[in-house]
Amino acid sequence: MENTKMAEMPIRKLMLSMGIPMIISMVLQAVYNIVDSAFVSNMAVGGEQALNALTLAFPMQILMVAVGIGTGVGANVLTAKNLGAGDTEKASRAAGNAEFMAAVIYAVFLIFGLFGTDMYIGSQTTDPEAARMGADYLRICSVLSFGMSFFAIYEKLLQATGHSMYSTIAQIAGAVTNIVLDPIMIYGWLGLPEMGVKGAAYATVIGQIVSFVLALIFHRKVNTVIKNKPEYLKPDLRIIKQIYSVGLPAIISQALISVMTYGMNLILGNISADAVTAYGLFYKVMQFLLFAAFGMRDAIMPITAFSYGMGDSDRIRDSVKYGQFYTFIIMLAGTLALELFAEPFSAVFGLSGVTNDLCVSAMRIISLSFVFAGANIAFQGVFQALGAGVSSLLISLGRQLIFVFPFALMFAGMAGERAENAWLVWITFPIAEVLTAVVAVILHARIMRTRVAERCAKNAQIAFSGGVK
Repeated sequence: MENTKMAEMPIRKLMLSMGIPMIISMVLQAVYNIVDSAFVSNMAVGGEQALNALTLAFPMQILMVAVGIGTGVGANVLTAKNLGAGDTEKASRAAGNAEFMAAVIYAVFLIFGLFGTDMYIGSQTTDPEAARMGADYLRICSVLSFGMSFFAIYEKLLQATGHSMYSTIAQIAGAVTNIVLDPIMIYGWLGLPEMGVKGAAYATVIGQIVSFVLALIFHRKVNTVIKNKPEYLKPDLRIIKQIYSVGLPAIISQALISVMTYGMNLILGNISADAVTAYGLFYKVMQFLLFAAFGMRDAIMPITAFSYGMGDSDRIRDSVKYGQFYTFIIMLAGTLALELFAEPFSAVFGLSGVTNDLCVSAMRIISLSFVFAGANIAFQGVFQALGAGVSSLLISLGRQLIFVFPFALMFAGMAGERAENAWLVWITFPIAEVLTAVVAVILHARIMRTRVAERCAKNAQIAFSGGVK
């Protein structure tokens, strides 16, 4: 029984058994954009403009992923908490309402894809060819985004019940589909027409649809603890509010990546287009590390939420301890890898001299912030699991907005319009992560002292009096 596993397996083992598949799953999400970038950069004609086009589309893609994943996170925590408290009815209603919201989310991005892509891409560039390719790519990804929206929900529901391996299988299948189709559709292999960036977009959405279909099948087959009754799809404003009390901070947290990337594109654009391209490519490489931390965060959340529903303070503390430890190991390994192999990683994209130098310097300077970034991301997972969504949001605002733009603007001013000086802006990120980590430690101590202590004391009192949690 998965509930027994969640309640009784030692946290250090449970965190690994759930975390490893989740890490693989999240890292594979980073594959989509970076694989597209690698293939389009090697197009015979217009490769550099195509690469710039994908960089311009990237912030909106992150926003789309943010809304889907954030909704899934809210459903994950609410489902796991109710299962921990033994209430399968509420858990099932949470799952059904999350499915309903996936349809709403898709409708919103469908409308954006039909009417908003040209204006959005045009706000970032004056290059007509890059604008055209960026709008084409983003339009396809938006109009056919239903696979991404629904997969985000079923992935988190599988994780909430301890079936993270199945969500990983679905994610792997989608990523492999994307990788196989990219060169076929971009370059026109196997008798297909050469579609360029449109081919990259179609390969991406087909991969997402494959992941969605498999995740839906797995959800129906193995998530037997969750009842899939049609009436559970009927929107319940109370349940939706509970989902987004955790999910909205998670959405904002993910969406701030989009805001930060868009803002950095504008700031770096005042220095040079080379700096924009270098930052965009670095961020896609860095996504592998950040998404690995997100994967561990996604293991921390259901485990901590389940323990919180049980009112078990020891398992809550172990969730924090082992979650932070494993995240630290991941981010330290990533830091060492980028410090040692920055030049080979950058060479994959065939960049020119200045752009290549800036990309390498970004890897070597910004990677110094990874350990602190990992700690902040892990704390966000803990805060979300304990229902402290506002605290999680504060961490996101700190590391992606409050402590970023002031320093970025200052360092950009020092760099002037000299592309070779753009490396000064990279210093922003270690500063922002360290300052945010200080805030996170303070918030964590307060939450453990108040929210967790009160919950566990209440459960102990109920158990002592012979009641039910």
